[in-house]
Amino acid sequence: MPELALLVPGGHGQLGRDLARLAPAHLGDAGFAHAPGSAELDITDADTVRDAVGALAEAARNSGVVPVVVNAAAYTAVDAAEEDEARAHEINAAGAAALAAACAAEAVPLVHVSTDYVFAGDGDRPYEPSDPPAPRSAYGRTKLAGERAVLGGTDRSWVVRTAWVYGAGGGNFVRTMARLERQRDTLSVVSDQVGSPTWSADLAAGLLRLASVVAAGRPPENRVLHCTNTGVTSWFEFARAVFVELGADPERVRPCGTEDFPRPAPRPAYSVLSPRRWEDEGLGALRPWREALAAAFAEQGEELRN
Repeated sequence: MPELALLVPGGHGQLGRDLARLAPAHLGDAGFAHAPGSAELDITDADTVRDAVGALAEAARNSGVVPVVVNAAAYTAVDAAEEDEARAHEINAAGAAALAAACAAEAVPLVHVSTDYVFAGDGDRPYEPSDPPAPRSAYGRTKLAGERAVLGGTDRSWVVRTAWVYGAGGGNFVRTMARLERQRDTLSVVSDQVGSPTWSADLAAGLLRLASVVAAGRPPENRVLHCTNTGVTSWFEFARAVFVELGADPERVRPCGTEDFPRPAPRPAYSVLSPRRWEDEGLGALRPWREALAAAFAEQGEELRN
């Protein structure tokens, strides 16, 4: 594999942190990674983006390595986006477009992370990348707009959709369950929404494999891919599994329906993404979600509990 120079916008988020943490194993001796947060690299500022990608390309040329951008920057406040779709669009769509334009100008490949929310969530089989999008929320609409901007802005770009991501940094379902376990005797969690929980470290490892393959000149023929931990569960069963990892009684988690927890943004009832195209491209299946959750607690238990 060639040596890599990586730029990771959104480097201070949960996925960005794992990309930065795991990158050294993929860089080679002369490679390097830079994972700036939004204060340093605001992807809504086209001039700043152009400068950052230009600096990456120049540093890579000087070091004799291959530059790749892996975009982990996103507006992910699903409910807040219903009231502020303009801001979500600014980051998820216009920011993605700025990255694509800068990457096209410098001939730098771009890997862009997207979401299951681009689908309606009313399916009964795993969504394939070729299935027609039909987002039902502002978040989903802005992420779909970002996908289209990336794919249309540079032909050396790949969109990777994922779902139900959790990790040691930021707010996520696992950390919320750990907090509520301390605060409540019992809690109710919806049992009629299903998907594939995905540990951000496993997702990051998959994205880094993709970046390495792209840099090696063997890019996937398919430019839209799905990557999650394998297997399917409900939020209710996921919460019970978290309680098991916490050493708490899973019977304290009770099932309820979506109608019991109305939210500003509609949640997909079915969020399962097919990994078939990802695996067919030789990128390797991620482990089952339950194994990943156990590994996450073994490796990052203290952070996940706090």
